[in-house]
Amino acid sequence: MKFIPTLVAAALGLSGLSVHAAELRVLAHSSFSVDKPLLAAFEKETGAKVSIIKAGDAGEMVNKLILTKSNPIADVVFGLDNSLMGKAEQAGALAPLPAELAKGGKVSLPGAAAVDYGYVTLNYDKAWFAKNKLPLPKSLNDLALPAYKNLLAVENPATSSPGLAFLAATIHALGEDKAFALWGRLRDNGVKVSKGWTEAYYTDFSKNGGGRPIVVSYATSPAAEVFYSKEKLNEAPTGNLLLPGTVFRQVEGAALVNGGKEAKLAERFIAFLRSDTVQKDIPTRMWMYPVSERVALDPVFRHAPQPSAHDTPDNATLAAKQRGWIARWTRVVLKSGV
Repeated sequence: MKFIPTLVAAALGLSGLSVHAAELRVLAHSSFSVDKPLLAAFEKETGAKVSIIKAGDAGEMVNKLILTKSNPIADVVFGLDNSLMGKAEQAGALAPLPAELAKGGKVSLPGAAAVDYGYVTLNYDKAWFAKNKLPLPKSLNDLALPAYKNLLAVENPATSSPGLAFLAATIHALGEDKAFALWGRLRDNGVKVSKGWTEAYYTDFSKNGGGRPIVVSYATSPAAEVFYSKEKLNEAPTGNLLLPGTVFRQVEGAALVNGGKEAKLAERFIAFLRSDTVQKDIPTRMWMYPVSERVALDPVFRHAPQPSAHDTPDNATLAAKQRGWIARWTRVVLKSGV
């Protein structure tokens, strides 16, 4: 029966042309990761090839999504969060999502299907503070004191979703004027600004050889340090500074790209990301909490208890205010216009 496709192609006038499986293009941030066997199973089930297009930090990814909206480079996007959804929606880069895809789960993300969530906060290097006999800061304002000069690394909110999340948390806790006054003092106190989380955590953070013992990262980072350690650890080498104004609950999701070529296949991929098999894989692969109520966390997450409180503006405020916040932050911290 192997001759039948050839005969059909000839009958349709397609002889000499190759017949290709559908390709699903997935735009994602650099931290996106799904177990290869799970991805292979999805490809086998759908008969499609999945191409992952990684575009840096989530902030950079959204910028790329918007810049290519007239000629979309993807069919589905993963890594949009509550700090960035409004920007993508206002730019017209997203297509409506079937309501049934977004139902259920511990958290929601209007306009997308929530896939995971976590908490942006400050991490500190325990060994550095012990060696230097410096007490931990007790408030957000303490970070601007002379004792903590040149100790803090943050991400640029214009290019980084954790950077924007941290900025939003400071504003939610202090109000705009007091928050930007603090940012001015942090600037004068030597805050280091990195393009994205990877640079801040793996280059600037003292735990990884940098000179900054406090960094904007995630509440799950201490658990990841234990999980990936070559030595068996009973205690994480880093800790969380869960100070008022430093904790933002970040909800990540997947959405359809406006003008994408494979909308139905993209919907199946979103359902795949919310399946229990993928949800179980997320915590120790992307170090976020699963939205599924049915998935139990790995024991290593005892090093990453969820914060009891957070300073997260609502989605409407984030959508309406973030452009102005970023412009003001850029003027205050980088001393330049936008």
